[in-house]
Amino acid sequence: MPDHEHLAERLRTSIGALVRTTRSRADALAPPIAQTLGLLDRDGEASIASLAQRRRVRHQSQSRTVKDLEDLGYVHRRHDPHDGRGRVIAITPEGRAALDRDRRARRDRLATAIAAALTPAEQDLLAELPALLDRLTAHAADPAHAADTTDPSDAGDPR
Repeated sequence: MPDHEHLAERLRTSIGALVRTTRSRADALAPPIAQTLGLLDRDGEASIASLAQRRRVRHQSQSRTVKDLEDLGYVHRRHDPHDGRGRVIAITPEGRAALDRDRRARRDRLATAIAAALTPAEQDLLAELPALLDRLTAHAADPAHAADTTDPSDAGDPR
């Protein structure tokens, strides 16, 4: 039986290092730009306050990022349909294309590393990882499991 805390720490550091290394070698967009475009792409239009909260930055910092994105033609502002006085930020086709280029560069860099560094058997093993990480993500995101520290094998879980 693996030590869950040790495994969790190994995963945290390994995944973090992989993400940081891939981004540092492949990203063309600055992190605030990429993070904001990513949120708008995944979640749709949003206010500056909402973007700042989700990115955990000050409103002033997010306002500057949105201004930079507007100057690049990657976002535009429009009236909030739910609040006549408010404005929301939406990604433009140019912004989506820039984000797609960044994502493609990361994917290609990682695909090259997989092909060069791993044996075919290791690649097959790695192919199982995304589904496992998706399950862990869903479990970690579920508020019902926020304080759940029980071992699934203790509850008769067949997995």
